Amino acid sequence: MADVENEIGQIDGENEKLEQEKENDNETVNDLDASEAPKKKKKKKKKKKNEIGGDGDTGAVNDITDSLEKQSVSDAQGEVGEEGCGDEQKKKKKKKKNNGQKQQTNPPSIPISELFPGGNFPEGEIMEYPAVQDSTTAKDRMTNEEKRALDRANSYIYQEIRQAAEAHRQTRKYMKEYIKPGKTMIDICETLESTARKLINEKGLEAGLAFPTGCSLNHCAAHYTPNAGDPTVLGVDDVCKIDFGTHINGRIIDCAFTVAFNPKYDRLLQAVKDATNTGIKEAGIDVRLCDIGERIQEVMESYEVELDGKTYRVKSIRNLNGHSIGPYRIHAGKTVPIVKGGEATKMEEMEFYAIETFGSTGKGVVHDDMETSHYMKNFEVGHVPLRVQKSKQLLNVINQNFSTLAFCRRWLDRLGQTKYLIALKNLCDVGILDPYPPLCDSKGCYTAQFEHTILLRPTCKEVISRGEDY
Repeated sequence: MADVENEIGQIDGENEKLEQEKENDNETVNDLDASEAPKKKKKKKKKKKNEIGGDGDTGAVNDITDSLEKQSVSDAQGEVGEEGCGDEQKKKKKKKKNNGQKQQTNPPSIPISELFPGGNFPEGEIMEYPAVQDSTTAKDRMTNEEKRALDRANSYIYQEIRQAAEAHRQTRKYMKEYIKPGKTMIDICETLESTARKLINEKGLEAGLAFPTGCSLNHCAAHYTPNAGDPTVLGVDDVCKIDFGTHINGRIIDCAFTVAFNPKYDRLLQAVKDATNTGIKEAGIDVRLCDIGERIQEVMESYEVELDGKTYRVKSIRNLNGHSIGPYRIHAGKTVPIVKGGEATKMEEMEFYAIETFGSTGKGVVHDDMETSHYMKNFEVGHVPLRVQKSKQLLNVINQNFSTLAFCRRWLDRLGQTKYLIALKNLCDVGILDPYPPLCDSKGCYTAQFEHTILLRPTCKEVISRGEDY
């Protein structure tokens, strides 16, 4: 190494001499005319080569210099990599992640519209359509320019429904951490609804909740939400279905999941989730609704669950089903069965569907039971004369706040309504409102539910409410 340093010292001395001569040559070149300058430069270059010691010596010296410089740079980079590079990369990643965009709080409180100020909300899961006889193939739809143009024309609808979906995703993510045994069902529902109202940025009928939070327990499969004063507490051995909806301008997300704390119910939940995903996979333009139901039942009933030493086959609840969704209309007319049989009606382009399945360890049939909490205005009802003043006043409140969206008694309490039960019954009796009591299978059994909202776009199928959770 000492020899190399001596050699480098000599090179440095030679370089200083060359630099001095270079300055002298430059002064001379400046004094010459344009025709003489190139000749002088050539002489200088030749002189430099001779003084250093010829071509061979120059190559050797340069090799030594380059080698030492590379080693020095390599060592410096190693030190930076160990000490500072990690921090630099973290800063870059952080900057890239934030990108001037607001970050959600915990608990969630920032409206989705503020998190995505540009109005481009996260897309759901994109799936190709299944192959259907006498139908345009999936690949043709994905590449067909006419279909792509229709997609672009409907982009405002997609953004509205995606905004509602993102509010749903973030709400349920928080609630999955919040829901624990020992909490009252009222506390769970009101916390969920308060969170969703903030994220959807509730604004009258333009944005808000699409229907009351269902939190049906065990043998109760659907349509249970606590009324005021309900003392029910969530237990460690309960199976709870959380079903809630959000909407933007009447574009509804209907999405549900099941919570269970005891692992003995895992197979039941797995069966229903698998059945729901099967229904989503089978759905598509020109697909017959009855074919979807048959595939759902086939998958659902391939599962068994062992509870307390007894084995049960998981059954599809045959009188519950999925459904089409329209603007401000949760059930828009078409039903998606979850058992074999049913209508041969076909799905169509630009339709929204709630693909939901219910599995049970009981009879696989539900009936009305318990106290009613859910109500909804009949979508088809025209003008009905009312004699009772309280009924008129209550109907006015319902029209202003819910229109044809479902609501519950807790929501009337929240609006300051009191002593309204007789008026509520009167509105049901005359057909303006429809009551939706809880739906239950046989006592002692357990039921589970999973649900997603899908959109049959011209080019593809979008599972709008899909998230990392399910």
